[in-house]
Order: sequence, then C-alpha cells, then structure tokens
Amino acid sequence: MLKTFSTTGLTRRATLTATLGLATALFAGSALPTMAADAKPVKIGWAAWSDAEFVTKLAAKLITDKLDTKVELVQTDVAPLYQGVSRGDLDAMMMAWLPATHADYFAKVKDKVETLGTIYDGAKLGWIVPDYIPESEIASIEDLKKPEVQKKLSGTVQGIDPGAGLTRLSQQALKDYGLDVYKLQISSEAGMLTTVDRAERGKKWFVATSWSPHWMFGKYKLRYIADPKKSLGEAEHVDILARKDFKTDNPKVAAFLSRMKLPLSDLEAAMFDAQQTSYDKAIDKYIKDHPDQIKAWVGDEG
Repeated sequence: MLKTFSTTGLTRRATLTATLGLATALFAGSALPTMAADAKPVKIGWAAWSDAEFVTKLAAKLITDKLDTKVELVQTDVAPLYQGVSRGDLDAMMMAWLPATHADYFAKVKDKVETLGTIYDGAKLGWIVPDYIPESEIASIEDLKKPEVQKKLSGTVQGIDPGAGLTRLSQQALKDYGLDVYKLQISSEAGMLTTVDRAERGKKWFVATSWSPHWMFGKYKLRYIADPKKSLGEAEHVDILARKDFKTDNPKVAAFLSRMKLPLSDLEAAMFDAQQTSYDKAIDKYIKDHPDQIKAWVGDEG
C-alpha cells in the first residue's frame, strides 16, 4: 500500500546510512551452502506495510533458494527507500505506488533509478467504514457533513503514518469536502488497525484511511465510501524500482524481479494467511500452491 508524499526535511545520506545499518535484517539464514561466503548480497528495502512485507520476503526467499544469491532486507521509511535506491545504497525496492501516491518521491529520483516491472495492478487508496453502518447514513465522503454522522464519528478520521501519501491526500480531502470540523488522527498502520479492531468489537462507528491490498478486508466486513471529487486518487500500480546499473551488475535477479507479478486477489489471500500464521509459513504455502507462477518468474535464471 501505499504512501509517502512529503519530502520536506528528508533524511540526509549520513542519516540514511545509519538508519539502514540499524534497520538491516539479514535474510542469510536461509542461504544455500553453495553460496560464496564473500558474495555481495542483493540489498532490498521495504517499509513495514503488510503488502510490502509479503512481496519483499517472497522475493527474498526465491532469490535465495532459486537463484543461489544472498539477500539482505532493509526495513526503513519510504523517504529513505527512494533515496537509498537512487544513491545506490539499496539495490531495489518493491513498493513504488504510482502514478499518484508516490508521485513526488518518484519525480525526484526518476532519472537515477530504473523500473524493473509492476508487481501488482489495481492498488487503491480510500476511506473505509464498517458494513454495520448503513449506506443510507454513510455512502460517500460528502455524508460526513451530516451533523448526526459527525457526532457518531466524534469528528475523527483515523489515519496512519504522518509522512504517508495517504495522509497527505486525506488532509487534502478534508479541505476539498469542507470537513473543517474533522480531525485526521495521525498514527500508524498498527494504530489504525487497533482502532478498527476495538471499534469492530464494540460495533462502534468509525471512518479510517485504508488501502488495497490489505489483509484486514479478509478479517472484517468493510467498505470504501465514495470519493466523488477523486481527492484520494484512483486505481494505481505498484512498481519495482532498482538502482542504475543493477541490471548489468546482477542480471539474474533483475530479470527475475521484472517477471514477478501477483494477482491482487492472490496477494490479499496470502497476506491474510500471514496474519493467521506467519509470513514465513504463508510464503512457503504460496510457493507450494503456485508452482507454475513461480516457475514463470524464475524462468531460465533458476
């Protein structure tokens, strides 16, 4: 899903290097013994969103097991991801939400990165409400103007990270729809999910910022409300970006990533499975259940 727009005060290179060093999680535990001990690992960055975590760890597993190549996963925020790939501190990232959500970030680095491919289509940002709120009460963002609706929602829209593109778009939506009496409660994905879970258990009214794909649509009965002004954008695609010269330096992995694409329904089912079990187990299951797809991704590289 995704995310970040504002580039004000972005992490400078020194800070990024420190962040990456602290945040790095090696995937070498599953490395094959045939790998050279001094082989340079492929460094892939990701931010802590459930869709990014699944596709990144799935790619890492397949690169390690099928392409006999070490992988180093680096978890950090979105701004350092774009900077890291553009500067060559990271080899790739698999979560570029385009053309709108990450437009500002991509515009600043587009001449310094290469697009390897699209990992999935049909990504969406929006505001959600639980299905137990009648559509006659809330069907559109416009309906939040109703005094009785505002009261039941306590004048709050539950948000996520402060630097998220969805946050910036949601702030704009409040202005576009004249919802000055509402407050966007900036938090995190985890904070938003806690609010949703607590409200669901008590059947309380809420409106929250959200995106697809997300596993919570498999757990709760939720619906997007209409956005007639298109303040939150329309369907997007999520791309894989790599540093310049990555194709030349590591053609096997670059070719694999360029072929990797998941149907949105498969991804959401796998993400929900990961929440019920673990990401490792869900990834193993996905690989087992999709042999032809995996073979097509790996191609002649494996």
